[in-house]
Amino acid sequence: MSAARQNQLSNSASEITIPGSDRRYSRKKILAVVLIPLMMSLLQVSSVNNALFSMGQALDASNSQLQWVLSGYALAYGIVLVPAGRLGDIFGRGGGFVTGLAIFTLASLGIGLSNDPTLLNVLRLVQGIGAGIFSPQTTGMIQQYFQGQARARAFALFGLVVSMSVAAGPVMSGGLIALLGADVGWRASFLINFPLGIIGIILALRWLPFAKERRRFGPDKVAAQREYEAQQAAAGNEIKPAKTRVDLDPVGMGLLASAVVAIMFPFMEHSKAWLWGLLPAGVISLAIWVLWELNYQKRGKYPMVNMNLFRIRTYSYSTAISTLQFLGATSIFVVLALFLQNELDTSALQVGLVSLPNALLSGYAAMWAGKRAVEHGRGLQVLALAIMLTGVLGSILVVWLISDGASFWWLVPPITFLGFGQGAMGSANQTQTMLDVPAQHGGTAGGVQQTGQRIATAIGNAMVTAVLLAGSRMPGNTHSWYVGFTLSYVLIAMILAVGLGIAIVFWREKYRHIN
Repeated sequence: MSAARQNQLSNSASEITIPGSDRRYSRKKILAVVLIPLMMSLLQVSSVNNALFSMGQALDASNSQLQWVLSGYALAYGIVLVPAGRLGDIFGRGGGFVTGLAIFTLASLGIGLSNDPTLLNVLRLVQGIGAGIFSPQTTGMIQQYFQGQARARAFALFGLVVSMSVAAGPVMSGGLIALLGADVGWRASFLINFPLGIIGIILALRWLPFAKERRRFGPDKVAAQREYEAQQAAAGNEIKPAKTRVDLDPVGMGLLASAVVAIMFPFMEHSKAWLWGLLPAGVISLAIWVLWELNYQKRGKYPMVNMNLFRIRTYSYSTAISTLQFLGATSIFVVLALFLQNELDTSALQVGLVSLPNALLSGYAAMWAGKRAVEHGRGLQVLALAIMLTGVLGSILVVWLISDGASFWWLVPPITFLGFGQGAMGSANQTQTMLDVPAQHGGTAGGVQQTGQRIATAIGNAMVTAVLLAGSRMPGNTHSWYVGFTLSYVLIAMILAVGLGIAIVFWREKYRHIN
């Protein structure tokens, strides 16, 4: 281990130093800077579901244009995650974070001021690109600057942000629409990002270490090369001379981007049957990308994604589990909002209030699980998915009680119970995913995981809402929306059950190794 690295690890739990600087950096401030913008980016997914009706009325937008308010953001986000994580690993995560946040912030301002749906959708693409640039830097910096239980606590807060953002988004947009009116309310849900983003950029420039940027572009290049040589020698690797040209693997970037677009696009724009031909093309592109990356590495070059990451069992298992969770669970609140507003004529604020206790319990569960995620993270994932599955099935039961005259507020208990599973899953899964990932690959690894989640979200939303709408249009059925809700939640339950099965295998594997 290098002297610089030993010096970093010997610092107090709350502070770090970096080569080339005598300044001490607060871990708490680093965490605050990177997690608040992450929350902003996730709120832009969940809050929009509740604001689409108001946006459509204000802008006279078509259903297709409204669909792209959701899909465009998700698509742009998914395309840039892995390349952005890779670039952050190479050039520096602090610089990538500030760049992405600046793009996101300016796009949010433009969206809030838009009066044309086409311009709004273009800006949503730009906003998604900004979010996709800074999001993987968050996991990369946590991996870089936190170790052991401190890292688990950081990822517990990460899980808290993810789970609460999903549930708090509808509350935020619904509250703003109720308070400010339909037109101003939906705009405010975007404009709020502008002052927060400006504050975030200023604090990032003051509080983030910019460690790799300092070593790559600053005066400490000699120290950086010595640290690199010491790391290679400690690992028993051949010491190669410093490269003058950075290998960005542009072919790998292009192949992965085309695969992501081809896989996600048919599920987002499913009005044209011929678009489904893109799906097999996307799968083929993904296979070609994997082969390219493997061959690129064999040729002694530096692939965008080191496929050895998937040999890390904690990473591969936990990434698969989280992908399945996102495939099913991210549609829970979409279905809930559509059912309550279309069948029961509830307001956007009431929809948000139904999910508010979910957000609160989710936050508690994330912190509770974070304290146990290093030692018991595998078992916690089993527990969390079992709770989520129970909450989904309980919601189905309550919906049929509503059909017999019960109040829709009875949905609060199962949805709240579900929140404990979501919160515990977020922190336990994130900790286990990154547990054994080398720090130098933190951004790329986080980008790969989040790309899987974005693809799963697009596919899951398309499948689950299609089942909901198909059930709601059943002719001659006075309870068609109830049938649609039931069928869609059964599909969600089946997906979560598959994830639970994989989590059980992952959990039992740990004890087989012990015995």
